[in-house]
Amino acid sequence: MRDFKDDLDRRLVALLQSNARMATSEIARKLKVARSTVQERISRLETCGLISGYTVLLSRTPEIEAVHALVMIAVEQQQVRETIKRLETLPEIRTCLTVSGEFDLFLRVEAPRLEDLDEVLDEIAAIPGVRRSRSSIVLASKFDRGNDVERSVPII
Repeated sequence: MRDFKDDLDRRLVALLQSNARMATSEIARKLKVARSTVQERISRLETCGLISGYTVLLSRTPEIEAVHALVMIAVEQQQVRETIKRLETLPEIRTCLTVSGEFDLFLRVEAPRLEDLDEVLDEIAAIPGVRRSRSSIVLASKFDRGNDVERSVPII
């Protein structure tokens, strides 16, 4: 089962997405259910794979807006796995998706300044197996349906 059981699951996941460190007792209070119900639901959602982990979100300084780029990469066929492993080591890469078509991977890259972004793009291009790339710098975010309300660039 990889779906919500009911509306309670949806509301529980929404609370965890907004603050994964929220105490079980606080979640129970907000959902108006017993703490044991929350614990059982979280355990079930983890077991069935709907919740696959928890993460750390770094705070952002409001006056400093990061630079974002969308990057398409064509990779040598036999080196996709190794290329993805290498891309995982670059913390500036926020999202890596496999895609169909002319390119093999789609990346969302975030850096503090244009100079930093330029360096990351050079690092990506130098990875063995990367044949070519195409980058677009994000100019503005018009809306974001991501989970983090403070995020300034859409999750793609």
